[in-house]
Amino acid sequence: MSVSIRFLPDDVTIKAEAGEPILEVAKRAGIFIPTGCLMGSCHACEVEIEGQGEICACITGVPAGQQQLTINLYTDDHW
Repeated sequence: MSVSIRFLPDDVTIKAEAGEPILEVAKRAGIFIPTGCLMGSCHACEVEIEGQGEICACITGVPAGQQQLTINLYTDDHW
């Protein structure tokens, strides 16, 4: 089942499959999420899934069982 992912503040929406890495979905949508270690340790890729909290996009897949998600991107001048 596909999930509609909305990235804020850019307001870009794209379809993704459950389990697909969020970082890859963002890249496919033309959304830049900074990365560092690609293992979740540095938190450079931290984003917020609305209603679910903060996650590291490099190690988190699109959750199953939902029709849509809103992902809020952070900006960090260090990355």
